[in-house]
Amino acid sequence: MDWITDHVFKPYPELLIFLTISLGFLVGKIRYKAIGLGAVTGCLIAGLFTGWVTEVSVNGTVKSVFFIMFLFALGYKVGPQFFRGLKKDGLPQVTVAVVVCVTGLLVCWGFDVMLGYGPGLGAGLLGGALTQSAVIGVAQDAIANIQGLTPEQITAEQNLVPVGYAVTYPLGTILCAILLANIAPRLLKSNLAEDSRQLAVELDAPESNPDLAEGYYEVVLRAFTVAGNGLVGRTIDDIEAQQKEQGRRIYITRVRRDGEIIDHTQQTVIQQGDAIAVSALRHDLVDFDPARQIGPETDDAGLLSYQTEHLHVVASNKEHLGKTVAQLRREPFMVGVYVDKVYRAGAEFPYRLSTELERGDTLVLTGPKRLVDPATAAIGKSVPTSFATDMVWVGLGIFLGGCIGIPALTAGGVPISLSTSGGALIMGLIFGWIRGRYPTYGNVPPGAQWFMDTFGLCAFVAIVGINAGPSFSSGLSQAGWGLLVWGAVATVIPLIVGILVGHFVFKIRVPILMGVVAGAQTTTAAIGAINEEAKSQIPTLGYTIPYAAGNVLLTIWGAIIVALLG
Repeated sequence: MDWITDHVFKPYPELLIFLTISLGFLVGKIRYKAIGLGAVTGCLIAGLFTGWVTEVSVNGTVKSVFFIMFLFALGYKVGPQFFRGLKKDGLPQVTVAVVVCVTGLLVCWGFDVMLGYGPGLGAGLLGGALTQSAVIGVAQDAIANIQGLTPEQITAEQNLVPVGYAVTYPLGTILCAILLANIAPRLLKSNLAEDSRQLAVELDAPESNPDLAEGYYEVVLRAFTVAGNGLVGRTIDDIEAQQKEQGRRIYITRVRRDGEIIDHTQQTVIQQGDAIAVSALRHDLVDFDPARQIGPETDDAGLLSYQTEHLHVVASNKEHLGKTVAQLRREPFMVGVYVDKVYRAGAEFPYRLSTELERGDTLVLTGPKRLVDPATAAIGKSVPTSFATDMVWVGLGIFLGGCIGIPALTAGGVPISLSTSGGALIMGLIFGWIRGRYPTYGNVPPGAQWFMDTFGLCAFVAIVGINAGPSFSSGLSQAGWGLLVWGAVATVIPLIVGILVGHFVFKIRVPILMGVVAGAQTTTAAIGAINEEAKSQIPTLGYTIPYAAGNVLLTIWGAIIVALLG
């Protein structure tokens, strides 16, 4: 081992980083049911181990690059939900999230003072108990700016942050998942699965069972040979208008006559023996009974294999903003075009026919290309699918965020500032909100977001672990195993307070409330356990907005707790 350390890891520490990340992702796969360590905790544990074994240190600049990249991506991802939560319909969820986060800060601060913890262990306790990994980096940045400490003392305190986090995070995650998925619903006399099912019916939510959803296509395209008298001698426009009056969305999209596919218009008259392609909602076509009204079905590959589109369109034309989906469907340009999905503020929105279009909503339109294109022009602008990241957008956002994070105010001898990393988080929120409003700008595809977010954080905590590894044993001895107990209490108290406020003050339904509290404490494992217990994705409806607010507040708490204890 000494030979590998001296000849490989010490001269090439970048190799140790990637080995640690590999081991960390492997450790992170350890799980029981819906609860797992996760890649971030796995990378921290792997980093502590490899750092302890090799005693190799990694340059702090490398660590900062990964962390600032992660925070910008985090802000970019949650920005739309964060600002949407400030609107009236999201305020109860945001309020509960703020209550949970503030309670968590106060509880952790009280325990830190009672136990005599310094800023290092105090921040580690907060990050682990409230399951927020970003606290590690923000707290270490804040510790570096504490006046009156020697470089050795600063390093020692910084190394205690991951120690406190590593001890308290696993139990904090498990307790959060168990409390919200099993204990709290029972105490509130709720059957999570039954209440979620009833709520899904009330909200007209789509079926969340993937085994049912994958095999069902709402929009169908089928071909029939005209044999009956119901369509013969009538124009396409007349036929479609009649179906529209009867509440059906059935359109004739192609016509084959005498063996040739013809160029047709809405005034084309259907003749006996024509083969027609019919596009419709499945339940409308079943109700129409095409075998009786049109004639026998035919497998005409040429008639059915025309070019179709699934196009993302941003609603921007004032003429149609404020209209409901039902009103939009009645517009002439929507003939043969269907609204497949709606995204609002960057997240998929469970729309209904009564949902009103807002500026920046992204509609996924489905239908023949020749029909989708005019509909797109009428509604707004299309967003072409692209896998290229707009690095001008990303680089400028991180730079501007870092610049606004540099200025600092001094309170009690401790410089308080956003720091470059905190500034990157704020600018990520702003840039993400802009992207949610105007999706034609600043493309950062999901793969790039995952790399910046997940890999950036995992690489950062791996380096933190490597650098803290040599002092882990002494740090754990200094903290004592009491840290585990107090960390568990600090996890539970904010959750209970949030549940009480959400249930008795805001009257939030239990399935949604469990998602709200899980989001406020940013515990992904908990929402997985809740959905598993609920046998539904309904609790996730309460998760996204509080998750955005919790990520921002708990990350900032990393600097606040250091200021309070510094």
